[in-house]
Amino acid sequence: MKLIWAVIQPTKLASVEKALINIGVTRMTVLDAMGYARQRGHIETYRGHEYETNLLRKVQLEIAVNDDFVDRTIECLEEHARTSVEGHIGDGKVFVVPLEQSIQISDGQRGPGAV
Repeated sequence: MKLIWAVIQPTKLASVEKALINIGVTRMTVLDAMGYARQRGHIETYRGHEYETNLLRKVQLEIAVNDDFVDRTIECLEEHARTSVEGHIGDGKVFVVPLEQSIQISDGQRGPGAV
């Protein structure tokens, strides 16, 4: 089992969600997030005044998958979270970490069956 964290553009959430459902990934947690990396923020205008914002709005997905779904989930995220064919700075990141245990609270099921 693996836990996949993906940080993506908010505008790509709907297409990523639809694509994940199509490959059989039907469970995920979606969180609002703010951050920056190489793009280092940007300048915005509000009521005629310019100001610099360092933290940009992102969406974080937390997806627990069994080992046989890891590669297809990553490929799906890469394909559908990219803002253009070649991609842009700020499209996001995907992190994959081992998931030691999974427990379904409703019935106590443990392990891969709970994912």
